[in-house]
Amino acid sequence: MQADNGKPVVIVTGGGSGIGAAVAERLANSHHIIICGRRKDALDTVAARTGAHPVAMDVTDHDATRLLVQQTVERHGRLDGLVLNAGIILSTSIADLAITDWEHQIAVNLTAPFVMTQAALPHLLASRGAVVAVSSVGAVQTGPGISAYSAAKAGLSQFIKCLAYEYARHGLRANVVAPGWIRSEMADEEMRALPIGTDLDAAYAKVSEHVPQRRAGSSMEAAEVVAFLLSQAASFVNGAVYAVDGGSLVANSGMTYVDGLSVA
Repeated sequence: MQADNGKPVVIVTGGGSGIGAAVAERLANSHHIIICGRRKDALDTVAARTGAHPVAMDVTDHDATRLLVQQTVERHGRLDGLVLNAGIILSTSIADLAITDWEHQIAVNLTAPFVMTQAALPHLLASRGAVVAVSSVGAVQTGPGISAYSAAKAGLSQFIKCLAYEYARHGLRANVVAPGWIRSEMADEEMRALPIGTDLDAAYAKVSEHVPQRRAGSSMEAAEVVAFLLSQAASFVNGAVYAVDGGSLVANSGMTYVDGLSVA
């Protein structure tokens, strides 16, 4: 992804914390970064550290989304990359899941990326740019209480494959990063809600005990893969899903208890 004059321009949603903030930090020296999210203070903190341009907005406000893309192109003259990172999880069993919570998770995790992509698409085609969506291993494996989140992330991953198929011939690349347990603000909230461990470190150790690498990842480890997929080093990578999960998806958790074969 090369800008004709100056640095490439990339929009990162959910840029105030976690993987989004790490992406801004990782690309700070090589790109013009626009970060957006709901919390102005968090965005300003990341912007002060990285030089990114912060925009406080709700990604479910579709008019604000389209305006962000328009203003980015007006400001920089182009758009080269889009990182669809904003997401939420509201953990509730299917029986108890309120329709409003279902709709909100679909709106943030699936519909908002569609609207952002649609608004950015003409500019990304002009620059032969790249889209990277942050999905989840929860798109292919699930657990209790995350039906809406898993459904939305599965939809997001498939949407990006559709995007790649329709527009790869026109020079666009679209790929997915699917994190497992990544230590982040959102994951910390999940840890605090789980009745495991005596503190965050103990909780992360518990949920990671069957991860082959035996730990949670860092936001920067995920950001490195995002940066790769935005770069020309990934020029022939399209419609791919990169799991950043310490090997979680390769294992059947039940098999770790097979007598004589356990590596747990």
